[in-house]
Amino acid sequence: MVDRTEPPEPARLVEIVETEPVDRVRDALTALAAAPPSVRKDAVQALGDLAGDAPSRFDGLAPAIASFLTDEERAIRLTTAKLFVAVAEAEPDAVLGAVDALGARLADEDEFYYVRARSAEALGYVALEHPDAVAAPDVLADLRVGLAFDEPEVTAKLAKALAFVALGDPDRLRHLVEHLGDHLDAESELVRYHVCTALVATGCEHPERLTDVRRALAARLDDPNPYVRGRAAEAFGTAGADVFEDYPTARLRALTDDEESFVTERGAFALAAERGRSGDRRSEESDLGTIASLRRTTDSVIEELTTADAVDDCPHCGAALPESGPPMCPQCGAPR
Repeated sequence: MVDRTEPPEPARLVEIVETEPVDRVRDALTALAAAPPSVRKDAVQALGDLAGDAPSRFDGLAPAIASFLTDEERAIRLTTAKLFVAVAEAEPDAVLGAVDALGARLADEDEFYYVRARSAEALGYVALEHPDAVAAPDVLADLRVGLAFDEPEVTAKLAKALAFVALGDPDRLRHLVEHLGDHLDAESELVRYHVCTALVATGCEHPERLTDVRRALAARLDDPNPYVRGRAAEAFGTAGADVFEDYPTARLRALTDDEESFVTERGAFALAAERGRSGDRRSEESDLGTIASLRRTTDSVIEELTTADAVDDCPHCGAALPESGPPMCPQCGAPR
């Protein structure tokens, strides 16, 4: 049985989540809020570990867990936001009850920027399946404005969320195409990739909108990252020569000799669009230029882009820690 008033120890809380009914788990989480900071921190961390292994156990718990997004301890807020990312990636329905709380963290200009970034990432995963729940104008504005941040770890999460919004509903960003195009030359390759993906997704339903970012997309055909080059080519193929004036045929032809198949396939796709063979572009063998194709390939591309320089967040201050980095956080000095 669960003591409804005594804060549970971290191991016991995990056991409760794994075995007890939802109402009992909610009681335990309510009691946990009164525990000392060190206990709260360890307990939320333990829940975060469980979220990666058994995200379905968090169904119905989002409002109760969301209370820790406003904890006085920054590390607890960050760990809670990361917990929601893990759950939302696997079980987006289970995070619907925390959408407003995550949006509030994103909108709070005084909030630690890593908390805002992780909140945006969680909202993005929800948007893949439930765009209506996430893509309110104020949330989209917060995501777009946040792309002006200097910290690349933050802008990458915000751009990822915007891409996922577009993948969930291509209509949502059709009025923001020009604003997104301003970030196609971002220093972060992840930002460039996600912005390209958001634009291709929008172009699947509204190809005419891509004319506003034609020059910026053309510049990405020479991007040093192959996934950005490929997505930029896919944008041209998605919209087609009827939409774009001054179609970059020569540059697209050069991509068909690229070392990366991701690029060559999309270069050929765009060349077929230039020749007006829409039937070839959307053949049974290839569904490039569709939401289905974008959704199928995006996860593997993100993994490829992030694996080489794998990072985690310091649980104390949120600084990005490379996998091969020192045993102590260089920002706050805490052990990893």
